[in-house]
Amino acid sequence: MLFPIGDDNIQSGHPAVFSTLFLLLNVGVFIFQTSAPPGAQAALTNEWGAIPYEIVQGIDLGTLFTSIFMHGSWLHLIGNMLYLWIFADNIEAVVGNFRFVVFYLLGGLTASLTQIAFNPISGIPIVGASGAIAAVMGAYIVMFPGSRVKMLFLLLFMVFYVPSWVFLGIWFAQQALSGIGALGMEPEDSGGIAWWAHIGGFLFGLAAGYYFRRKFNTRWIHH
Repeated sequence: MLFPIGDDNIQSGHPAVFSTLFLLLNVGVFIFQTSAPPGAQAALTNEWGAIPYEIVQGIDLGTLFTSIFMHGSWLHLIGNMLYLWIFADNIEAVVGNFRFVVFYLLGGLTASLTQIAFNPISGIPIVGASGAIAAVMGAYIVMFPGSRVKMLFLLLFMVFYVPSWVFLGIWFAQQALSGIGALGMEPEDSGGIAWWAHIGGFLFGLAAGYYFRRKFNTRWIHH
């Protein structure tokens, strides 16, 4: 199996304060979730996850943000935190701490609203940072097209690099194909994954990335 384990980091800029804090917050929230009794875990998910049919009715709108910091399993958490750790620090280093926070939260919000638009009557809570992280990945592919992603081929313990635009382009193509295939389906019928949240987050990230690239001239940052 192939796993991304790093990238070409830029050597200067703002410290990755909120990239790190968001990672720690996600882990802390999940430990709190899993430390509760099983029945209470489900109640927490229903209370703090974003339930589409409630959002459409204007109920519990705050869950559009709290849901970004919740996860459904250790595998869900670890996968998201790996991508957050690899890609977010470069974005924050360039755009600054405050802009990164706003960008990250708006990316998560856009992702959730995209999923809700395609499943507006669903009663299944949306949870996870993957939509916000998809926004990070979308911005990254535009801002750092010359960067490389370090990959681990687990079977042979081999490490190699691929261009970021190849890795992220393939990732987005997979999300888009899966999202199209899941049209009209509940997330639980499509592997429990909110594909359209990933798509919406990534497209938001692309737009934000073009803005950041023009503002901070990252077109010329090569690794």
